[in-house]
Amino acid sequence: MKVTLLNYTPLVICSNAIRTCWQSFDKSDNGGEADMALIDRVGNKFKHSSTLEHITYNFYIAGISRALLQELARHRMASLSVKSTRYTLKELKECDDIDYDKFLVVTGNEAVDSASRMALDNLQRILQSGVGNDIAKYCLPESYKTELSWTINARSLQNFLSLRSSKAALWEIRNLSFAIYEELPAEHKYLFEKCVNNEEH
Repeated sequence: MKVTLLNYTPLVICSNAIRTCWQSFDKSDNGGEADMALIDRVGNKFKHSSTLEHITYNFYIAGISRALLQELARHRMASLSVKSTRYTLKELKECDDIDYDKFLVVTGNEAVDSASRMALDNLQRILQSGVGNDIAKYCLPESYKTELSWTINARSLQNFLSLRSSKAALWEIRNLSFAIYEELPAEHKYLFEKCVNNEEH
């Protein structure tokens, strides 16, 4: 799994949005400590968290399973653009010897990982027999790797990190939540540090 932060909103955009409510622009320090404290006070302590929606983050996430992708899809206040199996299954169809590490997320459970490898072998045979990608992709194992661009606002990211860093979360999405937090700009992390559950991590 690899997470890369591609773009993010400067904090001053959020503080400016908050100051719009009170017309207190003269108190701004252009995203400095005063503005950071204002965002924390209004967005977190006073629970006027809709103001945090003015901050967005765009990540490129690679090497996750389609099982994790399903979990991500449950977070509706985010935008996903996902690698298409319709157009990219040729990389599996045309390889001679399957590099399972390239195509599959392993769980560490040998029975499950062996079943995933067999499913991939079967899928390759079906593709090579001439079945089109749109039909053949129904054979994809949940462990099949994918990648995506993911855009989410700060309010929704707080919710995501609170839920997905929990010990009760799927192990793979929990790892993703920690990787996303680590990738955040240093000056933004204070908005999320109370959302991350590092217990037994």
